[in-house]
Amino acid sequence: MASDRLGIGFIGSGFITRFHIQSMVGVRDADVRGVWSPSGKHAESAATLARDLEVGAARTFPSIETMVADPAIDAIWICGPNHTRLENIEAVCAAVSTGATLRGLACEKPLARTVREARRMRTVVAEAGLPHGYLENQLFAPAVTRGRELLWRRGAALTGRPYLARAAEEHSGPHMPWFWRGDLQGGGVLSDMMCHSIEVVRHLLTAPEAPRTSIRPTRITGHIASLKWTRPAYSNQLRQRMGPEVDYRARPAEDFASVTVEYETDDGSTLLGEATTSWNYVGAGLRLSMELLGPEYSMSFNSLDSGLRLFFSRAVTGEAGEDLIEKQNAEIGLMPVVVDEAAEYGYTAENRHMARAFLRGETPNVTFDDGLAVVELLMSAYMSAEQGRTLTLLPDGLETFVPAVARGAWMRHGAD
Repeated sequence: MASDRLGIGFIGSGFITRFHIQSMVGVRDADVRGVWSPSGKHAESAATLARDLEVGAARTFPSIETMVADPAIDAIWICGPNHTRLENIEAVCAAVSTGATLRGLACEKPLARTVREARRMRTVVAEAGLPHGYLENQLFAPAVTRGRELLWRRGAALTGRPYLARAAEEHSGPHMPWFWRGDLQGGGVLSDMMCHSIEVVRHLLTAPEAPRTSIRPTRITGHIASLKWTRPAYSNQLRQRMGPEVDYRARPAEDFASVTVEYETDDGSTLLGEATTSWNYVGAGLRLSMELLGPEYSMSFNSLDSGLRLFFSRAVTGEAGEDLIEKQNAEIGLMPVVVDEAAEYGYTAENRHMARAFLRGETPNVTFDDGLAVVELLMSAYMSAEQGRTLTLLPDGLETFVPAVARGAWMRHGAD
């Protein structure tokens, strides 16, 4: 239905969907009008949140097909678990092919668990004629957007382009059991969070307005390890919290990953991107950090360096929660508070951009093509880690490669 507002339907009703719904408070061009989830209870909870925040008259739908076919739904946001995304996208595109009308389709990170899945997703969406967007929120984080713009405009313009970017995302572990299972999620922390960090360093090293192809990844070195959650006490704790299907004594996934990507510019210069991710960081909560370095300048960002801090003495007791910061680890002591996480982490600006692009019939700045490029780097990093050597990009066999972690064939010291 053509209008000046985009009616969004969400596939999925969990943690990430709720983040997107909260961000819609700052998006003036869109309304949340639908939610579908395998869990009707969870779908109703997410729809209720949207109504309570007054970001749309959201209602639940009995199927993906009925939501896509509803005239109130103009675009779909895919936010379900990794192992359901290809199936969900195929269901959306099948509904479009039989007469439903959409103005766009956006998918959460990572786009897929393997290169083959990612290429299939891109093909299906292209065949359906759907505009598509890849939801990588950290590219839209205000600190990243503003810092990148200033350094390129002032520092790079006068003294030369930046040559080194670093990014890290660290917390103490995911919320839900499927994240911990390599067979469902597609790997461990490299698949789950490196998709953010590896794309952030590429973004920072790329000049504003320049195409992605202006810098070319040439070599990659990946390392993975299980540093905490395969220790007996912690693997037992994880099993008790997440259920018997999450057994890190038998089927572990990596809880730490590092990747170095070497890029080449059009003039032959070398650039480096360094990214690390961790499920074993114990601090106040989620920590995002980014750096960009050039000949006569640098930028740095740490999400825990917030403007607001609270102190609670031992006398202040209560239930554990996440009311101060995502992945919060403590309730007493000196704690940082991220006042508006949806905005600080980039969800608000991301959704504003996607909504406006779909409404105007324009291609978003970040599409399934970018999501595929990220998956190609992630799988190359896994391949490098398994082989214990630096690889030239893109390596042979990437189309059919499935990480040992995802196959249940990996232990702490590598593939069997």
